Amino acid sequence: MFSCICIVDYFFSVTYTYKCPCVGTCRCVPSSFAMSRLLISFATGIVALLYTYTQVQEKERANIHDKYGQIVVIVDRLNFGVLGTSGTFRNDPENQYYNPTNSSAPFFQVFEDEFLDIIGPNPSLNIISSDPSFAFAHEAPVWMPDTDEVFFASNAGGALGRSDINRNNQVFKMSLREVAEAMGSAGETLQNVNVTHYRIDLPETVQMTNGGTGLYKGQIILMNEGRGHRPSTIALMNPYPPYNVSVILDNFYGRHFNSLNDVKVHKSGSIFFTDVPYGYYHHFRPSPQLPNQVYSFDPRTGAIGVVADQVNKPNGLTFSKDYQTAYIADTGSLMAQFGIDRTLPASIQQYDVDPKSLIFKNQRVFAYVDSGASDGINVDEFGNVYGACFDGINVWNPSGRLIGKFFLGTTSANFVFAGKGRLVILAETEIYLAKIAAGGVSLMYE
Repeated sequence: MFSCICIVDYFFSVTYTYKCPCVGTCRCVPSSFAMSRLLISFATGIVALLYTYTQVQEKERANIHDKYGQIVVIVDRLNFGVLGTSGTFRNDPENQYYNPTNSSAPFFQVFEDEFLDIIGPNPSLNIISSDPSFAFAHEAPVWMPDTDEVFFASNAGGALGRSDINRNNQVFKMSLREVAEAMGSAGETLQNVNVTHYRIDLPETVQMTNGGTGLYKGQIILMNEGRGHRPSTIALMNPYPPYNVSVILDNFYGRHFNSLNDVKVHKSGSIFFTDVPYGYYHHFRPSPQLPNQVYSFDPRTGAIGVVADQVNKPNGLTFSKDYQTAYIADTGSLMAQFGIDRTLPASIQQYDVDPKSLIFKNQRVFAYVDSGASDGINVDEFGNVYGACFDGINVWNPSGRLIGKFFLGTTSANFVFAGKGRLVILAETEIYLAKIAAGGVSLMYE
């Protein structure tokens, strides 16, 4: 009898306890020696595979760097998962942003390869309008396809906003055609430009504009926080001169709203909006008279109701492409001039939309924001969710995994897709234009 491992069955570790059946066709060796050879061979193979994989990864990163240059930065989170006792932790996430590669902003920060599909082969990220002394580009971005203009509002009551209890904020527009002309005159290499933004004079019924969407039956919906005794309102604005305005709602069954914030239109034609006390926090609105809630309003019938209330401070909101899912940005941790409480929510909540009642159901956490909180949110054509955060625009895939950022190194409160492949980002004293591959979901309702 002979105990051995047959070389023919080397990788199957078959041990024969009888006379080797392959006499004359292979070489039999003692089991212990053969097993050692097997383990050494296996280990050598693993090392070779790991080395090959590492080389491929390094080559891919080199190719990405050669292809995109400094504007695209790949972050391998495995390399930064352990900081250690002497590591540098972010104790002020509203001002200390996650940039482990110490790259110079602005750039596209890539955590997952699928983000490369979003930005495409030739992405760019440039400033197109700026005023360092004025937070002119804060909220309510709406793209007007016919004229290729973007409407937006200045900061209401915040730093550099030039607005308070005694002064209204301002609504502006800028031409993306003028941006294209300015960039074209700069030469083949895209450069930052400073295109003029034009102020629009609106009536007294429009006070402290903070949200906007459209077009809704050819008009822009403006969400106005109100100021002092002037109530919060939902108004429709003609996007053409003379920009006439009509208010369609200013109360909840005779009660003041707190400070109307953001808005989206459902495919049914109902208008969904959020209400939070930021006007009170910024000292230009009375103390809150209602809970922080999300509402639906049907302009055809006047019906209004609450669709979600278990949110600390409901801010930005949006729907999935099929309108079966709703997302709400909860900025509970941010209390403006009352400070920051990082133990409160800074998340995006996800809901199922009841097809009949349109009430938001089955609330669950979709994502938690690592830099401050998310204000305005939107989805792209692939179902990815974009959020305006303290470090720029963060992007999560439909499963809620952070896949990349439009890293500005400064705060953005909102943004809007301007057709396929263009994202206009409001960043308080600056406006950025990102040219990418992805497009947004249409926000128009005819």
